[in-house]
Amino acid sequence: MQAIFDDGAPPPCPSPFNLAAHVLAPAADIPDKIALAVVTPAGAERWNYARLERAVRGVAGGLTAMGLPSGAPVLLRLGNTVDFPIAFLGAIAAGLMPVPTSAQLTAEEIGRLAAEIDPALIIAGPCIALPAGPIPVIDGAALEALFDHPPGSYAMGDPDRPAYVIYTSGTGGRPRGVLHAHRAVWARRMMWDGWYGLTRDDRLLHAGAFNWTYTLGTGLLDPWALGATALIPGAGVTPDALPLLLRRHDATIFAAAPGVFRQMLRARPLPAMPRLRHGLSAGEKLPEVTRAAWIAATGTPIYEALGMSECSTFVSGAPARPAPPPASGYPQQGRRLAVLGDDLAPVDRGAPGQLAVSRRDPGLMLGYWKAPEETAARFAGEWFLTGDMVEMAADGAVRYLGRVDDMMNAGGFRVSPVEVEAALTDHPAINEVAATELQVKADATVIAAFYTGTPTDEAMLRDFAAERLARYKQPRLFVHVDTLPRGGNGKLNRKALRQEWESRHDQT
Repeated sequence: MQAIFDDGAPPPCPSPFNLAAHVLAPAADIPDKIALAVVTPAGAERWNYARLERAVRGVAGGLTAMGLPSGAPVLLRLGNTVDFPIAFLGAIAAGLMPVPTSAQLTAEEIGRLAAEIDPALIIAGPCIALPAGPIPVIDGAALEALFDHPPGSYAMGDPDRPAYVIYTSGTGGRPRGVLHAHRAVWARRMMWDGWYGLTRDDRLLHAGAFNWTYTLGTGLLDPWALGATALIPGAGVTPDALPLLLRRHDATIFAAAPGVFRQMLRARPLPAMPRLRHGLSAGEKLPEVTRAAWIAATGTPIYEALGMSECSTFVSGAPARPAPPPASGYPQQGRRLAVLGDDLAPVDRGAPGQLAVSRRDPGLMLGYWKAPEETAARFAGEWFLTGDMVEMAADGAVRYLGRVDDMMNAGGFRVSPVEVEAALTDHPAINEVAATELQVKADATVIAAFYTGTPTDEAMLRDFAAERLARYKQPRLFVHVDTLPRGGNGKLNRKALRQEWESRHDQT
């Protein structure tokens, strides 16, 4: 049986359509319900649906009055405050194209992005680096003044037209702008049952930064489109404060990257969180040891998802269909997915290959910003190539093996770094571990394990690995490090480990 999943396409996106109008539609029937609470240990800033929509449409009216060209890029330089989603949705409501960026970027970094984006306008918070040049800037005070501007109308149109650009670091380390259509938010409805188990009564707390596509979609847009309540930690809230916020604000669903779950568990014992139903994990592979520790500490499961900025999440476990470990989940209803071999043809179920998404998927990006050749290189006929290595079981469950570039070779066998890491994290001296293939000589490579925790005799670690892994999968080097390199959103960067080690060791 081929590793293809297709149970039919989802309902088509309505037309005409506007992403912001769809997200804020519940304001018409639940105007007084709390849509957003920005929470801190000191309290919360609360916005009901009526107030939120009024501010968004005020910003839309103000931007429309500026006479900016339809579809013009608007660079967002905002932190984790309510200004961010209001500016984002206000620009989309007005028919403009917001480009969220991390508030942590330096002037040099944002300068390079701005040169690529060529924004017509910048909306900026205080003390956040801006690009040089004569670009008009709306500061925080001016933005908030627009909340009371005469409301603008939603710019309706073709659901396939551009809506926003989100930047991703990419596998090469160079940020890439991912251009999404208005229909992308409609496609996210497949996650409501296929991952979240989301209802209008839920209070979903997401621990990420607003500019991250995971936070933006899971933490804000999806709860609002359904009429639920979004809870977002305010600026400066650290992971050790999250359990108290989950309890105090009656969160029913908690979403975060695996690293946040790990940091919270270090502060055990965790307080009782009686309203919490389950957690959501995405961004990188969730270690089974973290999942087990969370269940033991809270009594609630974590449902994992696979996805990417180019197509959000499309494989996931869910309350209605939990995935058996070590699988990450099942393809969501409405998706068409395949696992492709080196010849780009579907493999049989149970065989490893590259995960691919059909170009028909309504959540798939329009393309990389100003990079048509790079966009074309990611497609093979019908399929968008994700760069993720997986296996699809007979029942459709998908097991993540690692990035294509991270897969290791041992004597002609492909070895998943995720499998090696999962085996080693059971060692009591190891906190975190990353496995990668190193060039030790001009004609020789070995599997190496970099780990944090207590420095331990290498022979003991080898014996431990030998009990859990076939010989060809066992690391030949164990390297203790203080920290593992991660990207801005907490994803493990194995490539950086390889490059740093090989730069210090002569392979001749």
